[in-house]
Amino acid sequence: MPPTPLSPSTTDTDACVTPAQAQVAGTASFSKFMHVLQLVADWGEAAETLNVTALMRASGYPRPTVHRIVAGLLAERLLVENPRTHTLALGPRLIQLASRSWGRSELRLVAVDELKRLRDLTGETVHLAVPNGASMVYIEKLESPSAVRMSSRIGTSVSLHATAVGKAYLAALDAKSLEPLLRTLPLPRYTANTSTDLGALRAQLEVTRRRGWSVDSEENEPGIFCFGAVVRGHHNVPVAAISVSTLMFRQKDNPEQAYVAPLLEACAAISARIAETPSLSAADML
Repeated sequence: MPPTPLSPSTTDTDACVTPAQAQVAGTASFSKFMHVLQLVADWGEAAETLNVTALMRASGYPRPTVHRIVAGLLAERLLVENPRTHTLALGPRLIQLASRSWGRSELRLVAVDELKRLRDLTGETVHLAVPNGASMVYIEKLESPSAVRMSSRIGTSVSLHATAVGKAYLAALDAKSLEPLLRTLPLPRYTANTSTDLGALRAQLEVTRRRGWSVDSEENEPGIFCFGAVVRGHHNVPVAAISVSTLMFRQKDNPEQAYVAPLLEACAAISARIAETPSLSAADML
């Protein structure tokens, strides 16, 4: 099917607004805009050309709705359109906003020195991730000095059930916060090692809780083994997680000494920095 040029539409057949959405005026429309924007951001290397037709199929929204949303995002420079092919990409304004948010992240600024030290001690790639609904988002990545690099990047969303950062965060939650999240948590399979069974995940979280660190044994990406631990904020609330990621073929003989010990030291140091800084509440760290 040929690309569809973009133009605003005055007709719309949006889905009904739920009672929860109706409590805040504009929530339903804003959610649709954000969903379309997220689809563009996550499109990556998909074989299908990203245009209005593809967005319509991916979002489930009718064509007039997608036209209206995309036209609005283009007008605000949150998306850009190739004038020849009508394909879509993230716009310069969104990149500018993301850059400013990342640069001013209080949590990242507090953590970055310890993250560098951890990277240098282990010689491996280090990630700092924060919770975002049913996923974790990388807000910092320090590459291993090795010639082999990982495909992850700042801003990537990763699952809670198949990553070391996700399992470290889940294991640190109290039952009141954890149980509702687990009951609705999607459990997609990424590799042959990914567990999609909730009972197995609970067992992994219990092990993580007892020993104080988590693992991702090729569960999110083949060939990658990760160790994770949680960073806590005020009142001992988990606010982030850190992982050390190594390639399976070069993992050191004593991983607990080589990776886990410095990881736990880094998490403890960052948590102490947060505790010593009254202005760093859970709300303004991220």
